[in-house]
Amino acid sequence: MSEPARGGAEPVRIPDHDLDDLVSTVTQLVTASRKQNETLARLTDEEPSLNDGAVGEAECVGAETSPSAAAQAAPVTSAEAPTSSFILALDGTAYTEELAALTNWVDELLLPVYGREVTTSRPWCQQWLEHPEAVARLHALWLAWQQLTDIEAGLTGPSTWHRDHLDPTLLQLRTSDGPFGACTTNATRPNHRLLASPQSAGA
Repeated sequence: MSEPARGGAEPVRIPDHDLDDLVSTVTQLVTASRKQNETLARLTDEEPSLNDGAVGEAECVGAETSPSAAAQAAPVTSAEAPTSSFILALDGTAYTEELAALTNWVDELLLPVYGREVTTSRPWCQQWLEHPEAVARLHALWLAWQQLTDIEAGLTGPSTWHRDHLDPTLLQLRTSDGPFGACTTNATRPNHRLLASPQSAGA
């Protein structure tokens, strides 16, 4: 048995087969690290400038990983997206198309099923599209109908629509002091007149 070396502990001796495994592991780690550095350098070199209009793989990667790129893209998306599905928030072609779809629903479903007779206590106006309040209330009613008659609304969806949306809407529209108060009160004598709003009445 050999004596310990002076001034310190005996040097560690690693068997040859363990040493070979260690060298192999270190070599693999160095190779993997070199590949990562090369990939990072390639991505950095290929990243397009702000003035470059080309869209490539590097730009896609940058869009996913760069907060600044996401921040620049967000305002464009939010500006193009509609802010509301309510008809009063629409204008131009969007308003015209939504009003046409609403008219079909009112004429083909709402009035045939829920219209009831026109009386002095329950007026109606065939030109309801010219009454802004009627358009707003009927559109809100239609939006609720689309949601609550969908299968995902469950079995109580239609009942909820009748109770929470249909009945209050008709009560507001067809009351004698509602928006149709100066319109048709007798089915044989059609009439249409827009009531003055407080602002226009005081002008």
